[in-house]
Amino acid sequence: MNLGIGSKVKLFLEFSELPCSKQTGRGCYDVSVTPEKLAILVVVFFLTSVLSVITGSTSLITVPVMIAFGIEPHRAVATNMLALTFMSIGGSLPFMRANVIERDRLRTLAALTVVGSALGALLLLTVPVRALQIVIAIAMIAVATFSLFNKSLGLEDREASVSPSAVLTGYVLTFALAVYGGFFSGGYVTLLTAAFAVFFGMTFLKAVATTKLINVFSSAVATLIFYWRGVVDLKLGAILGVSMFLGALLGGRIALVLKAIWIRRIFVAAVLGLAIKMLFFTP
Repeated sequence: MNLGIGSKVKLFLEFSELPCSKQTGRGCYDVSVTPEKLAILVVVFFLTSVLSVITGSTSLITVPVMIAFGIEPHRAVATNMLALTFMSIGGSLPFMRANVIERDRLRTLAALTVVGSALGALLLLTVPVRALQIVIAIAMIAVATFSLFNKSLGLEDREASVSPSAVLTGYVLTFALAVYGGFFSGGYVTLLTAAFAVFFGMTFLKAVATTKLINVFSSAVATLIFYWRGVVDLKLGAILGVSMFLGALLGGRIALVLKAIWIRRIFVAAVLGLAIKMLFFTP
């Protein structure tokens, strides 16, 4: 397909009010997904989720692949959100067992995320997604540059020394990013991880762990709204979700054994790579 992600997501408007059964004729399963395509999707989603536990930006890979395989763009976004919910749960479990998730701010972060994500899902059709992708990409480059020059960022726990203004900024960004995460999610967790490290003083490991749990709320709320609109492919989303759950479970365990410096290096490299992809390789 020749349409860019932004144009494709706008197609959501045509279908968002139709029941899934009327759109495909076969309930909530996309007729274009052959067993061969499904097998490839399962592998792609598994491998992507292993790495994206640390890097985030899962949707920048998974959604374009789904669209390339003939899945309708609006359904690709919505079904991917269901799979992300599974992935976020799987990625959170190892961190919860290791007790590295930030618990003191969890309720506030979760509440902001729920409201922001619901708003984002409802506003899906009113904001040009391509324009937001450009903004997100520029922000990613800024984050990577800041990280490269700030050698201690994410390596040491600075939570006790952060200022009230920095904390407030972190909360505002959490809400703003949740709005974006609610309707597309590509780059959402990546920037949220950076925001937690910069404004809340978390280590990269704690920021990665906390964003995984926060993304459970973001993805789940958006999925419920997309389901209400009748565009979630439940069967496909469940299959890909299980694949992502297992991949994220593995990725979370790998992240726990990595040294902090390597988590930082992987994160910064991924941020730069994904920013370039968003700027130059998304029509």
